Amino acid sequence: MRQSPLAPFALALLMCLGSPVHAADAPKDAAKAQSDKDGKKDELPIPPERSVVTRHSVRIDGRSIGYKATAGTLLIKDDKDKPAVSVFYVAYTVDDGKPDRRPVTFMFNGGPGSSSMWLHMGSFGPVRVANKGDQPIPPPPYQTVPNEYSLLDKTDLVFVDAPGTGYSQLVGAAKGKDYYGVDQDAAAFAKFITRYVGDNHRWNSPKFLFGESYGTTRSAVLVKLLQQQGMEFNGVVLMSSILDFSVWANTGVDHAYVVNLPTEAAIAWYHDKVPGKPADLAGFLADVRRFAGGDYTLALAKGDALAPAEADRIADRLSKYIGLSPTYIKEANLRIDPSRFRKELLRDQRRTVGRLDGRFEGIDPDAAGETPDGDAASDAATGAYLAAFNQYVATELKFSGNRSYLPNNYGVINRGWDWKHKQGRGFGFTQAPYVGSDLASAMRRNPHLKVFSANGYYDLATPFYATEFDLGHLGLDPSIRKNIEFGFYPSGHMIYFDIDALKQVKADLARFYDEAAPRT
Repeated sequence: MRQSPLAPFALALLMCLGSPVHAADAPKDAAKAQSDKDGKKDELPIPPERSVVTRHSVRIDGRSIGYKATAGTLLIKDDKDKPAVSVFYVAYTVDDGKPDRRPVTFMFNGGPGSSSMWLHMGSFGPVRVANKGDQPIPPPPYQTVPNEYSLLDKTDLVFVDAPGTGYSQLVGAAKGKDYYGVDQDAAAFAKFITRYVGDNHRWNSPKFLFGESYGTTRSAVLVKLLQQQGMEFNGVVLMSSILDFSVWANTGVDHAYVVNLPTEAAIAWYHDKVPGKPADLAGFLADVRRFAGGDYTLALAKGDALAPAEADRIADRLSKYIGLSPTYIKEANLRIDPSRFRKELLRDQRRTVGRLDGRFEGIDPDAAGETPDGDAASDAATGAYLAAFNQYVATELKFSGNRSYLPNNYGVINRGWDWKHKQGRGFGFTQAPYVGSDLASAMRRNPHLKVFSANGYYDLATPFYATEFDLGHLGLDPSIRKNIEFGFYPSGHMIYFDIDALKQVKADLARFYDEAAPRT
């Protein structure tokens, strides 16, 4: 049988995107249930909707904020008005006497196939996992702490698990193919958000979407879809973005090497592999960006016609930025694949660097391979986040699921994911999705829509220069283009894993919310 053009692409995503959890780590009983569900015609039971309310407080900027936590499920229906997905969510809301003026933000992770556990327990919820930036979290017992950098002082927060992840599950006659795809997934989230907004009387509240990794892909499609359906948004937060998948779908695209270069340089800088290492990382990366978008792009564009002397010059310059030898760079044809870079940078120390966060170091069985055997950054946090989430939900939120919590369900969801996107560019060929046009369309339709792009310098899964390029090529009028803001932080894919970075991004987002939804 002929392999789908996107099959290698989908497999690559299992390696480079989503949350730092391996597919084999997912609880097997829940994953098997969803897998069996997809292969059978008989219907699964439809559980009743549930909600458990508890009350808490958290101290933010020296002020104690009381809030209500609602952990529950909502049923969304298919086109025949039959229940199809039981969606699990946790909402944190503050009663300030003006519910129709208080912002509400819908938050979700990526994958596709990841629950919202990572954002929930690491970023801007009222409780977070304690950790130390670029160091693996030690074994249990794990510690959760009140999150002084929570966004609850600016907005209510609704963390949503995607269909087939966390406690969200397909029910009734629903099949995976109905929900596991770019457009199918966005449609499901649109139904949930519309239902939540209606049930909780939030139609007049300022509204935001907050996605991480593939969640940024979802946000671009979702904000356009919901605005077409009549629900306007104030802002979209894109954390560790991927809007154009073509750089992963085809290794022959030179653009991929260009946009990865500044991240590779940042990682080399962190590990003291940059000759004459400058003190200022931001200034150093500004220089790398100029080279990447200029001489390096032009050199790669010449292909086989590049003169040997010019190749030598480019290789020498690359060596000064990414710490690899000019000989190795020339042998790689000036094109340094991220996986090769991760293996080569610290080869002399018999170490590899992480993909989700290049600050982390791993140890392979041997030092002779071309690519790392795993991702040290992924291994650093998985157990802690899952254990902390299960303990927190059960003991603090008083919610117990009727099945194991699935931090990810990659084995089922990615295997059948439909990557076709009807809003994508091209001539109808099966291809990697591009969703920048969706975001651009939403911004043109709503010229008040603001976008904040948060990026980690050490993230090789969704490199920051790729995001800069994509958001800088939306074809927007200058009056709209000014609505896009950027934040760059000394962290990786999970920006909030580093406390200093979390503090910085919270300050930037506080200002962003004040501008996008000024209180009256």
